[in-house]
Amino acid sequence: MTEIRIGNYRVGENFPPFIIAELSGNHGQDLATALAMIDAAALAGVHAIKLQTYTADTMTLDIDSDEFLIKEEDSLWHGEKLHQLYKKAATPYSWHKQLFDHAKSLGLEAFSSPFDEAAVDFLDDLNVPCFKIASFEITDLPLISKAASKGKPLIISTGMASIEEINDAILTAQSAGCHEIILLKCTSTYPASSKNSNLSTIPDMKEKFNCLVGLSDHSAGIGVAVTSVAFGIVIIEKHFVLDRAAGGVDAEFSLQPEEFTHLVVESNRAWQSIGEVTYGGTTAEEASKQYRRSIYVTRDISAGTAFTIDNIKIIRPAFGLEPRYWQDVLGKLAKFDIEKGTALNWQLVK
Repeated sequence: MTEIRIGNYRVGENFPPFIIAELSGNHGQDLATALAMIDAAALAGVHAIKLQTYTADTMTLDIDSDEFLIKEEDSLWHGEKLHQLYKKAATPYSWHKQLFDHAKSLGLEAFSSPFDEAAVDFLDDLNVPCFKIASFEITDLPLISKAASKGKPLIISTGMASIEEINDAILTAQSAGCHEIILLKCTSTYPASSKNSNLSTIPDMKEKFNCLVGLSDHSAGIGVAVTSVAFGIVIIEKHFVLDRAAGGVDAEFSLQPEEFTHLVVESNRAWQSIGEVTYGGTTAEEASKQYRRSIYVTRDISAGTAFTIDNIKIIRPAFGLEPRYWQDVLGKLAKFDIEKGTALNWQLVK
């Protein structure tokens, strides 16, 4: 499949990357902030905003146990209970329609990642153009089957997933009737190191699974995302925040509005630069060829005088004989009187 339509946008390698701003929980449970984020994302030039649809209770249990505690010392959320984190980061269901409608009024597509089957039905009732399966849910085959059954494109993030797990997810989606699948290369650490991005996996992923491939990027800045365009990605998803310094659950690895603007501009430039195999210069370069070097007369020459290094020279511009004829011209005689500054041509050579 060479392209997939997401709402009003055609997504594929023949189109600029489809840029998604992930709001996540960076709204801080404030609706006005969430609406302002959508305004800023639209001004930055993104094509879509994405939410996450869950409650703390649909994600985990509120239990005091080490199993439900984030213990990794390098995690942004070290020491937090899962239930506490998800309660703080969740986007209220009651906001979804207002946020989606606001995004649509600004010309953006709006959709979400459902984290349970009831969330799929909820989002489908809101007429989302597609579903996004998060990396941690790629092994939740019943969830994938439910989302795939709705007859809409499926974007599946593949962070941590083995070849077998990705294949299982694709087969599950296809069995449920979905054949419009976009995989996202992803590194599921928060933030992610550019050293662990392994973008070389992208072309292999396209070949192995015969799917369009995008990037869900949790690294700092836009370097990894822009580089991924050269590997043929069709989607770039980055987390979004109004002000990193003001905080937010995902603020550390989220882009601010001006950075998202740079991402949109530079990813489009990167896509335009890929082009095709070309030698001999483009049409746009034709005018520049006149500034190559050629052979010019550097002193007034009388008819019958020999051409030597004292009266001709290889200089810019290129209106005279090409430099490859230098040895052929040396020692030959001038056919006519020639003024200094004349571009040498064979009609002037005896």
